[in-house]
Amino acid sequence: MNKAAITLLIATLILVTVGVVMLFSVSSLQARDKYGDPNYLLKRQLVWMTLGGVCCAVMAATPYPKLRAVAKPALIIAGALLVVVLIPHVGIKVSGARRWLGLGSIRVQPSEFAKLALITWLAHYLAKEKRWIERFGRGFLLPMAVVGGTCLVVLAEPDFGTTALLAAVAIAMMFVAGVRLRYLGPTILTGIIGFAVLISHNAVRMRRMLAFTDLAKYKAGPGYQVWQAMLAFGSGGINGLGLGNSRQKMFYLPEAHTDFIFPIVGEELGLIGVLAVLACFIALVACGIIISLRAPDLFGQYLGFGITTMIGLQTLINIGVVTAWLPTKGLALPFLSYGGSNVMMNLVAVGVLLSIYRHGAMETRTVEREFFEQRELSI
Repeated sequence: MNKAAITLLIATLILVTVGVVMLFSVSSLQARDKYGDPNYLLKRQLVWMTLGGVCCAVMAATPYPKLRAVAKPALIIAGALLVVVLIPHVGIKVSGARRWLGLGSIRVQPSEFAKLALITWLAHYLAKEKRWIERFGRGFLLPMAVVGGTCLVVLAEPDFGTTALLAAVAIAMMFVAGVRLRYLGPTILTGIIGFAVLISHNAVRMRRMLAFTDLAKYKAGPGYQVWQAMLAFGSGGINGLGLGNSRQKMFYLPEAHTDFIFPIVGEELGLIGVLAVLACFIALVACGIIISLRAPDLFGQYLGFGITTMIGLQTLINIGVVTAWLPTKGLALPFLSYGGSNVMMNLVAVGVLLSIYRHGAMETRTVEREFFEQRELSI
């Protein structure tokens, strides 16, 4: 392995380890109060992490070009699951959103699978249609129709955060592939206007926007979570209060084990812990970009770029929300937040990046071997 692949793997392992430690620290009280077992949530997360680790290893060992054959079927299955989620009494509804499918105590979130499925299909399509990428129909309209359809189904759950993430990653991939900006520009503007209209007609999201503009004024209402998150960061200082010593996790900060786990990192591990976690994410994204650039074909380049953008943007949005730089969105922090589907699919995504590296390295070695063999024959 070269430095990029090793650094990617080390950064991922550190983030997963920090996630396990922080989840144990944050969720024990809630798990004991709700389930009678302080380790209940941790045990479930470890099962998903183990499954994700196995899938990561399998994907790393599988040549990524084989994903092209399953790109379309995977997207169709993902779309079907997203539709099934919307069926009453089938999709599980929590806090007004219908985003999960479940059997007994097992729950999966199809939108997490849809992220990787859409990125894989889009990378395959953009690489296949490279000759026609500047055309309106084949280069823009068709892939945007698929992206738009997927986003609309996710939006119907409703899940504004994942919808925005999917749209942003897809547009970034299309821009990098060479789709004309004169097509993408109006699409981006239309999407922003559409989101603004949807927010203005939704009382809950409108209150969140007001809280974003004046957090202190709404700290007892829609801005409560972010305000408590800021208190957690502030009380952590440079060195933190120590592992397990968070005060905000004592039911002051709702969803501390999911979307708002990063403030607890700041409270217990301090600025040093926060910077260490940020450094791991930056290293992961940088390595993903390097691996993508070194991919031996367009499909590998687009696929690696899409995966890296997905992880990087989701991290940026989550951290932006909990630090009051962005309006509140329900997006988990990759590898750290509680959520089986999320952590498993992120580990699968890392496995794909490692596969792109391995296949690229094999191609390079093959070319070098052929070069030296021809040189020896000529001598």
